[in-house]
Amino acid sequence: MRAPDFLQSTQASYDAIAEAYTAEHSDSLAGRPLERALLTTFVELARAAGTAGPPVADVGSGPGYVTARLHEAGLPVFGVDASPRMVALARRAHPELRFHVGSMTALDLPAETLGGIVALYSIIHVPDDHLPSVFAGFRRVLLPGAPVLLGFQSGDEDGHQRLTERYGQEISLDYYWRTPDTVAAHLEAAGLEMYARVLRAPQDQESMPRAFLLARRPVPSGAAVTDQAPAAPVQVTDADSG
Repeated sequence: MRAPDFLQSTQASYDAIAEAYTAEHSDSLAGRPLERALLTTFVELARAAGTAGPPVADVGSGPGYVTARLHEAGLPVFGVDASPRMVALARRAHPELRFHVGSMTALDLPAETLGGIVALYSIIHVPDDHLPSVFAGFRRVLLPGAPVLLGFQSGDEDGHQRLTERYGQEISLDYYWRTPDTVAAHLEAAGLEMYARVLRAPQDQESMPRAFLLARRPVPSGAAVTDQAPAAPVQVTDADSG
């Protein structure tokens, strides 16, 4: 099936800038204590829910530094990115980890198999009309109680911009910024419950605030999530077009 136009342009754009982007963002969490703390909170939520045995997906994994930090924290994890070139560079930088070509718009996974999902600065390329199906897909593949951590550019209102050049390369890349309320409403409509919202001011060269949302798939009423034995590795099939 043909990938949506926005996904094809996102893939092609990141393929074009992959080397330069990775050189600039080999580990963007190194100088970001808040983001690191939120990632630690995500890990603790996965453990508290008893979902730390099944794997976690880093969706929009890019150079792979978030995937690596989750691995260092002791979670089984794999990365997924729409750009084959980004995946190749992540595999080179972190050969001990698994990275796959794929897309959050069509997670090729069985239902209730993931212990959590992290998506830092990747929903920013997903158009508004695709967010409901993306978050519904998250809920489908998450185990009950499993957490979701999102990070994205924010502002006083929702907005959109298309870049046609970056790092000296011709691209066609759409960026969407949204208020925390907008994204939280989409998460809740998909059947995920909110846990926390954080908004931080722009730092260094950033021009917009950064929003972070923690949510989780609810545990059915009357059910209890208990510690689970490590699951067999989830198989993700690489796809040429994401």
